[in-house]
Amino acid sequence: MPRKGDTPKRRPEPDTKYADVPMETRRRITKFINGVMLMGKRNTAERLVYGAFEIIADRLKDDPIKTFDKALSNVRPRLEVRSRRVGGATYQVPVDVRPERAQALAMRWLISYSRNRGEKTMTERLAAELMDAGTGRGATVKKREDTHKMAEANKAFAHYRW
Repeated sequence: MPRKGDTPKRRPEPDTKYADVPMETRRRITKFINGVMLMGKRNTAERLVYGAFEIIADRLKDDPIKTFDKALSNVRPRLEVRSRRVGGATYQVPVDVRPERAQALAMRWLISYSRNRGEKTMTERLAAELMDAGTGRGATVKKREDTHKMAEANKAFAHYRW
């Protein structure tokens, strides 16, 4: 962190394989690959994500990029709770989620719940979780709904918002 000024927001390089899709979608794919990547193994992560896209294209007979975008939009949270300490008591205060954070949470949840699935390979797990999230079911969508329920249950403390 610099002592003076803000750090400029770094944007990921657009994905090279899908040159025919819009630039923002290509950046989202790159960001997703970066999230899947472990220990700097980008080629492995790219192989997993592209393989999952191929499985989606085979099973659904549809564009995998549309399914990917639909899954992200179905999983993206609108509200979350943040802890706020007021006079010795800690309250769970519901706050709106910034779009960048909502996208990061959606990707993180998709990847983590994919890793916990029971399919044999990570490619199949990723494809299955993306397809489930695209149709509005699965563990990732349940996580988003639980987050919204928690925020809804604590809306009485919304006046502590800062």
